[in-house]
Amino acid sequence: MKLKNATILIIDDDEDVLIALRLLLKSKVNEVVTNKNPNAIIGLLDKQVFDIVILDMNFNGLVNTGNEGIFWLNKIKVHSPKMDVILITAYADINLAIRSLKEGASDFIVKPWKNDKLVDTLSELLQKRGRTSSVPSSEKVSLTDGIIIGESTSMQDVFVKLKKVAPTDANILLLGENGTGKDLIARAMHEHSLRKDKPFVKVDVGALTDSLFESELFGYKKGAFTDAREDRQGRFETANGGTLFLDEIGNISLAQQARLLTVLQNRRVTPLGSNQSIPIDIRLICATNINITQLADESRFRKDLMYRINTVDFTVPPLRYRETDITLLAHHFVAFYCEKYGKEKRSLTPDFLQKLKSHSFPGNVRELQYTLERAVIMADGDALLASDLTFSTMEQKNTSKSVKSTNLEEVEKLTILNVIEKNNGNISKSAKELGLTRTALYRRLNKYDL
Repeated sequence: MKLKNATILIIDDDEDVLIALRLLLKSKVNEVVTNKNPNAIIGLLDKQVFDIVILDMNFNGLVNTGNEGIFWLNKIKVHSPKMDVILITAYADINLAIRSLKEGASDFIVKPWKNDKLVDTLSELLQKRGRTSSVPSSEKVSLTDGIIIGESTSMQDVFVKLKKVAPTDANILLLGENGTGKDLIARAMHEHSLRKDKPFVKVDVGALTDSLFESELFGYKKGAFTDAREDRQGRFETANGGTLFLDEIGNISLAQQARLLTVLQNRRVTPLGSNQSIPIDIRLICATNINITQLADESRFRKDLMYRINTVDFTVPPLRYRETDITLLAHHFVAFYCEKYGKEKRSLTPDFLQKLKSHSFPGNVRELQYTLERAVIMADGDALLASDLTFSTMEQKNTSKSVKSTNLEEVEKLTILNVIEKNNGNISKSAKELGLTRTALYRRLNKYDL
């Protein structure tokens, strides 16, 4: 990567340092973002993609250990493990800076720094990142710095589809059970799109009442209602130029659907309390855990809205159909939580992995993640044993529909449901597995109102 394309975040409580670095770098890089408050770091990393963070080692009164730089370095590394961090230090803190390299810092510069040396350091880090990123990995497929991991056939299908669709402006509908990672797919879609430098805004619309739905999505003017003490942008306007991700879209009311459809058709929003509409330019991604055949029910979800949000649909597979990915995910999460909690690296025994693979994981990847976090915290030895695994009782024992009825029609209905779920909603594959033609399978779907 070239320096002129880089986005740099600088955190220092000395305004003079921020001004000096901004003046030095503004003509050499794509963007420089500065902030005096280290508490803002994680929020900034969530909001925008940075290539390098330049971080001061001392902030007045934030941490009493004197190791504030290392404290915030660790925070950054937990959030973004591959982020390059350069620490700024005074001469007296050289020993601490050397220690920081062991903690994961990429380099450090000494105050007062030499401008040429600093620019060379940034260039070298970016060139190194470019060489590293070109090395293929045989162990995992990663679309967002190692967060989305999978080598199973079902996940490879998702990755191929994502890479095809991400550069377009097509509206996407993500389908799948809770905990499968639909939000991560949505973010990967944004990061691989032409809008990646613009905002990514997520809204859980399923939790909004009719009144909150209007104010959250479309904004309001001062005085529009009792508590409207100032103008506020809605999420559509905030996401303008970027991506708007509406989670739990299947749970919104028919009245909310009608309002949303009007905005998507007109590509304009009108804030509450205003008569003036505002043009919006967003890429829309929606997600739901409701089956697409249920969404096609006109009494529950408007078909005209369904066509608007569903140019392309993705089914994110449940973890029980991704057995080959469980080992990859287990190693990833164990390493992550060992680092997060300051524990020595732990190996995974065959019995531990076998117990993981034999569990159905009704809570999907989210359940796996919290199960492994608990194991890392509670385990005593250097190796994780099967006895270190305890599974949550909050989830159902088995999400697969079991065929217990002796009624022939009920047996057929449940068998069809299980096969379609197994094939992630692919009708052609399901019909072939059931020994039916597509037409015959559709007739049965209509017969059982599926």
